[in-house]
Amino acid sequence: MNAFCKNGLGIALLFLNAESRSYCQVNLGKYETGLTAGAFVYQGDLTPSPIGSYRTMQPTVNLFVNRILNPLFSLRGSLFYGGLGGNDAAYSSPAWRKQRNFNFTSSVFELSSLLVYYPVNTRRKFYPYVFGGGGLGFISIKRDWSRFNREFFINEDVAARLSVDAAHKLPKLIAVVPVGAGIQYSFTQKLSLIAETAYRLTTTDYLDGFSKAANPKLNDHYQSHTIGIVYKFANQSNVGCPSVQ
Repeated sequence: MNAFCKNGLGIALLFLNAESRSYCQVNLGKYETGLTAGAFVYQGDLTPSPIGSYRTMQPTVNLFVNRILNPLFSLRGSLFYGGLGGNDAAYSSPAWRKQRNFNFTSSVFELSSLLVYYPVNTRRKFYPYVFGGGGLGFISIKRDWSRFNREFFINEDVAARLSVDAAHKLPKLIAVVPVGAGIQYSFTQKLSLIAETAYRLTTTDYLDGFSKAANPKLNDHYQSHTIGIVYKFANQSNVGCPSVQ
């Protein structure tokens, strides 16, 4: 009986030691970097859709670095570069949109800091996560109202309000609050595939260059949908792991 207990205890300790070493190897890497690509989707005065202007979405790329804090949280520094676009003429309903015919394009260079939360054990191959934070967007807006049909709006004050917008200085730097979610699939301890979606709240109604002549009651926003790869700088040594004698 004593020999059986000793053998059983030895086998249990052997498995615990293997599990401890494996855990240490997986979690020794404190940093990972990712590269994703996808689209920016504008949400504002020049689209009737509550989910954004998918007819005028523009490409974007994202480079980020994660600092892994523990199995539940990491800090991310993210750099997005892409474009935004909106066009009244892309929508036939309501009919007045083709008559108003406002449109814009803008480049976006976004820097943000995010807190990422992993509600599921990240040692699994497939797991979801959510994130949120704050950042700055450097934008360069080019707006166009050259095809605006003034006669169609003769009984309204759109032309007068357009004059107010034309005189308004456009922002070049805006604050953004990104919130989003993603999924990650690990091929190996170092290499993963990710897909993310994020919505950005802003503090401006001039992201598209128009406000008074459109809908001054609501600010403009934008979102991103991206896929890409993540590389983890994992150290395969077991330095610092507890040893079992």
